Amino acid sequence: MSERQRARVVIENVRPSVDCGQFAAKRIIGDKVVVSADIFSDGHDALAGRLIYRGPGSSDWETAGMKSTLNDAWEGEFTVEKLGSYYFTVEGWVDHFATWQNALRKKFAAGQDLSMEILIGAGIIDEVAKKVGGEAGKEMAALADRLRSENVIDKTVSMALGPEASYLMRQNPDQEFAVRFEPELEIRVERPKARFSTWYERFPRSASSDPSRPGTLRDLQALLPAIARMGFDVLYLPPIHPIGKTNRKGKNNTEGASAEDPGSPWAIGSQEGGHKAMDPKLGTMEDFHNLIRAAAGFGIEIALDMAFQCSPDHPYVREHPQWFKIRPDGSVQYAENPPKKYQDIFPLNFETEHWKSLWEELKSVAYFWIDNGVKILRVDNPHTKPFPFWEWLLAEMRRDHPDVLLLSEAFTRPKVMKRLAKVGFAQSYTYFTWRNSKREIIEYVQELTSGEMREYFRPNFWPNTPDILPEYLQYGGRPAFIIKLILAATMSSNYGIYGPAFELVENEALPGREEYANSEKYEIRHWDWDRPGNLKDFITRVNAIRRENPALQETTNIRFFEVDNEQMLFFGKIGSNGADSILVVVNLDPANTQSGWIRIPADEFGINPAQPYLGHDLLSGEKYIWYGERNYIQLNPHVVPAHIFKLKTRVRRETDFDYFL
Repeated sequence: MSERQRARVVIENVRPSVDCGQFAAKRIIGDKVVVSADIFSDGHDALAGRLIYRGPGSSDWETAGMKSTLNDAWEGEFTVEKLGSYYFTVEGWVDHFATWQNALRKKFAAGQDLSMEILIGAGIIDEVAKKVGGEAGKEMAALADRLRSENVIDKTVSMALGPEASYLMRQNPDQEFAVRFEPELEIRVERPKARFSTWYERFPRSASSDPSRPGTLRDLQALLPAIARMGFDVLYLPPIHPIGKTNRKGKNNTEGASAEDPGSPWAIGSQEGGHKAMDPKLGTMEDFHNLIRAAAGFGIEIALDMAFQCSPDHPYVREHPQWFKIRPDGSVQYAENPPKKYQDIFPLNFETEHWKSLWEELKSVAYFWIDNGVKILRVDNPHTKPFPFWEWLLAEMRRDHPDVLLLSEAFTRPKVMKRLAKVGFAQSYTYFTWRNSKREIIEYVQELTSGEMREYFRPNFWPNTPDILPEYLQYGGRPAFIIKLILAATMSSNYGIYGPAFELVENEALPGREEYANSEKYEIRHWDWDRPGNLKDFITRVNAIRRENPALQETTNIRFFEVDNEQMLFFGKIGSNGADSILVVVNLDPANTQSGWIRIPADEFGINPAQPYLGHDLLSGEKYIWYGERNYIQLNPHVVPAHIFKLKTRVRRETDFDYFL
């Protein structure tokens, strides 16, 4: 037996928590962290609870009060103000003084004799005073003496139940048998870009306005004003390193490349250098620094691809053959995903006996580009590298570079994607690309934004990538591109497109495949950005709506509402107050006009169903006067397949409406 067994309080179900505290929950700097817990005990004694927390680099605990709500649930909160890791836990104890106050209050109301009750309370105060000591202890002892000496019972009760006594005892509780929840839980705090970002992917070598030559970083820099006008704040570049020549792939991933074929940028490394080198065809490191500075002037950050793999010509193959798998014939094992073969790429062997030197070298690659101004890294195929490696590398980076964000490009099994997010990737690719029906979308988004997953998994929605041209875009034409754009941009606070293929509605695929024909991965493309039918203006409008409406800068605030048509989706992004909320109605059918009745939750948005109110479509600028909760919507996908509504209420005159803001 131990003294600890005399503690009577139980603390369970402390949240936020990921895998019972094995991993950190995620927040953004400035967030309020709402902590909940179940705190209970035997019997009917009053309980007290408090939240304790400490910030990055601090060993000193700060405290915040917790309040009891319903069914033994308690809640408290604290604000995260620095990048890095916060730690928190919950303490609870039996509050004998509050228990005594409750009994005194009831006995006084019943007109019972309180002489013995007053002596019991004074004794409780005396016991706490001895444990507390100091000036607080003296104040408590004086309070106990006053309770014993006061002859007028009404004054005694008033003193015992009054704010002075309650405050004094609450500030100096008897925590001899307090229980602390273990283990401590972690909150990982990142900068705002982790929660809200708008990505644009572009190959620098296809950025030239002159069809007679490949593009360079300088050509890409010249495109920054146009990219900024469209409203993107992250410009993501595929690998910019030297490309190997051995087993180089030709157009459409064919074997036997010609001398003119530039090869895949993901076949990294040649005699000109490896992961820490710039492809000289793209420019110099000075050009790269100029691009970063120029982009910052437009409010754009440069995200760089980090692909830990090598071409057969990479210096690592010659200098560190122990980092690769060697086949029985002495050759290095190239990458495979049977029946696919990637002879131009050698994967690294993370099971090598020389794993420590490999890990350190890969860390130095990441740090090299961070030191050269890159604060966002898009990691290629992280699911093909061990979780312990990522856990180690990301912990090192959080310590040395807490402002760096990593996007996990892992289209793989759900548990693997989740694990990568848990070990520290700030954002994650998702299955959104293939979620097309109403049921699929609702079920998937609810999975991402509810339960424990919402605490650690930040989705980044991409309608397309250089690797993926989904069937929905192949066969749905221009309306399908607009539909997927609106869904990505309004359902997720982080989204991106691979351009210019997206805004130019490129939908030619290899036969029977979800892959682009004439893919930029294997050849240089020259794009006519202004060709008829482009989506630049529409993308610009959607991104402006995202910037202007804070409700769209969150993901977990999404709610799905009723519409009586399976081809239509109706959802809302709930703002900090009802006035900031956004409602979105989308026709999911890219071929046909669809219509239906939507049901607007009037109470939630402060609407009086007996009064008219205005639905202002932020996409078209059109305004609709509505009555009641049910309203009719018709959407032609060949015009605009969606509405993005902000509601206006409080009628002044028949034609004068105030914004519900």
